[in-house]
Amino acid sequence: MARMAGPPAEAARLQIPRWIQLVGLPLLLLLLWVVAGAARHVVFLFLVAALIAFLLNPLVRGLTRVWIPRGLGVAIVYLTFAAIVIGAGAALGTVVINETKSSASRVDDYFTVAHGRPYETHAYRDVDRLQHWLSAHHLGGVKVQKQGHDLVNRIRKHDVSKYTGKVIDFVEGAAIGTIKFLFSLVLVIVVSIYMLLDMPRLRRVVDRRFPPTPGSSSLLTRIERSLASYVRGQVLLSLIIGTSAGLGLWLLGTIGWAPGADRYAVLFGAWVAITELLPYVGPWLGAIPPFLYELVVHPIAALWVVLLFLGIHQVEGHVVVPNVMGSALRLHPLLVIFGLLAGGEIYGLPGALISLPLLAASRAIWEFFGERVTFESWREGGKVPVEVEVEETRTMAPVPPPDPPAAASR
Repeated sequence: MARMAGPPAEAARLQIPRWIQLVGLPLLLLLLWVVAGAARHVVFLFLVAALIAFLLNPLVRGLTRVWIPRGLGVAIVYLTFAAIVIGAGAALGTVVINETKSSASRVDDYFTVAHGRPYETHAYRDVDRLQHWLSAHHLGGVKVQKQGHDLVNRIRKHDVSKYTGKVIDFVEGAAIGTIKFLFSLVLVIVVSIYMLLDMPRLRRVVDRRFPPTPGSSSLLTRIERSLASYVRGQVLLSLIIGTSAGLGLWLLGTIGWAPGADRYAVLFGAWVAITELLPYVGPWLGAIPPFLYELVVHPIAALWVVLLFLGIHQVEGHVVVPNVMGSALRLHPLLVIFGLLAGGEIYGLPGALISLPLLAASRAIWEFFGERVTFESWREGGKVPVEVEVEETRTMAPVPPPDPPAAASR
């Protein structure tokens, strides 16, 4: 007769003794910290490659289901991804450089090119208009005309074109640095391609060594789901911040505090949503186009744009990011803030960029092995790790003292 199969056995749990908790785990953590510090750049590259491989693996797996070989699927996904990144980067860099040059030229003309009478620039005329407005509103006692003209003269003497030229050089240098950074990703891409090609084999090895418990997912599947949750949280965060910036600029333009901002509110909001992908610097990069636009159209209105984005940045950093990403990653908001700060301190902006995906993957790994590893209790009455044989001692009855000698006979 065939033997009936019983219910699947639960995975055996590994207990970590107290002496390993006290000595082994601290030494292991110290060793990992030293190795990671010595080969920090290599570790960072491989971590980034692993994150990319896990993020793209569902796409490759979807292509293989329609009878496409895995190698061809990896090539299709990477070529599409590279084309999008390079095309968007080139277009964005060209637009930023051109708009910066145009804005710098307008600012230079605003302070230096005569308009109408000799030495009367647009800056001079705006100072005169401000003084006229103050006088018309019974504020003639406030004298700003002479001080304004002196400020314009000082700016002209210092040659404002030098400063605008420095801005142009900085933007061009940043664009060149970005291109170099994209080319430096070649190594990461190569490593991640190897990981993607070997992902099925890695899945089989991990599942064979650490089989999932009945009714639960495998380790690699949990990591993929955690990273997908991170992507959904990041998209939601970009939508929230981009919509907030667009509505704020539209409101400023509607009430007249930022002329023209309502016309380009959708465009500026979309730009803010894209730059939100970068932690720390994203909100400030998003503020540059509307700030430069208002600086050229109406310099005073640029202050309102700065105040708007300053408020958005504060709300984003202290309220939106911790709660949105904490909910998406199932992490406490304080842990999200700590991860961003720690990633920035360890590896700068790239470290902050991958800190949240690493936290998401680390949580999935922790939950997976948490079902298999237990720590021996340190409470009183716990099991003694080493059994000691106790020798029984016999209790001897007390020996009575000897009788005193009998008295000598008389």
